[in-house]
Amino acid sequence: MLKEEIPEKCRFEVCAYLQRSQEAAMIESFSFGLIVINGTKYNSDLVIYPDGHVEDLWRRKSGHRLSTDDIDKLIKSEPEVIVAGAGVSGLMKPEKQLEKLLNKKGIKFISQPNREAIKAYNNLLSKNRVGACFHLTC
Repeated sequence: MLKEEIPEKCRFEVCAYLQRSQEAAMIESFSFGLIVINGTKYNSDLVIYPDGHVEDLWRRKSGHRLSTDDIDKLIKSEPEVIVAGAGVSGLMKPEKQLEKLLNKKGIKFISQPNREAIKAYNNLLSKNRVGACFHLTC
């Protein structure tokens, strides 16, 4: 379909969709301590930004606690949704004020064990500007 064939009122939505699908960092598989994103294997905790950039070797200030400071750069990237992979067994817990802060900023927050978080993240990729953080063990 040519650009001229798309009604003017729909062009923005089509361009936004195409941009998201080109930038998408699709999670292909995972296991304890490993995640594969667009064919690249990572074996450390990581952050995925809405533009598809992956930052590995991510560390939290307090072990299995997820705080605002831990994902400050991700928040500043202005996602519509942040998905937190809380580990294989879901042991990483977000601080209570984190979800409240994100809601005030208009950012939806999802925190689940990795299997469910990965499904949610991949499903949201084509619909929203989504970022994520994943704890790959526990």
